[in-house]
Amino acid sequence: MDRKQHWEQVYTQKQPTEVSWFQPRPEYSLRLIAAAGIDKSQPIIDMGGGASRLVDNLLADGYGDISVLDISAAALQHTRERLGAPAAQVTWIEADATAFEPPKSYALWHDRAVFHFLTDPADRQAYRQRLERGLRSGGQLIIATFALDGPEKCSNLPVQRYSPETLSAELGAGYRLVETLTEGHITPAQKEQRFVYCRFVKS
Repeated sequence: MDRKQHWEQVYTQKQPTEVSWFQPRPEYSLRLIAAAGIDKSQPIIDMGGGASRLVDNLLADGYGDISVLDISAAALQHTRERLGAPAAQVTWIEADATAFEPPKSYALWHDRAVFHFLTDPADRQAYRQRLERGLRSGGQLIIATFALDGPEKCSNLPVQRYSPETLSAELGAGYRLVETLTEGHITPAQKEQRFVYCRFVKS
């Protein structure tokens, strides 16, 4: 099964509230986005955010140029239906994070739990190439991955765990780490997953 088939199956067999990474309110992401201090009219992209409730909160907070990318059409459809009429204010992108061509230059790039699924160095390189083209100079990058003491697998797939230092090394010298947070995420099954959140500024 390829990557797209896997995630389509996940989101057709489960409700978004049933998956282990579900958050009723993405507090840590919202905290870091607020700390980034970008003008709310500037473009933001949420990578792998198809079924996340981040977009609901960004719309409520007055952000006006939001894109949500996900490999799963089913995940995106869940959120469009949940939002109703406000979904028309969002740009929806059905694509693999390692293969899409950024249609604009973003002021903020957010990724909770996509990058850690890229265990193949070639996939990480492809992702970094899209990031390099899609995030403007001076733009801010927020990535959340499983921490070093986080799970070794998620959704029956292996993951790459990170510390702030190893994530910085993976991204390279063009991204300056300015803030980190750690989260003990409690899944719908009441299990704890350790995440690390990092906010970078692109040179």
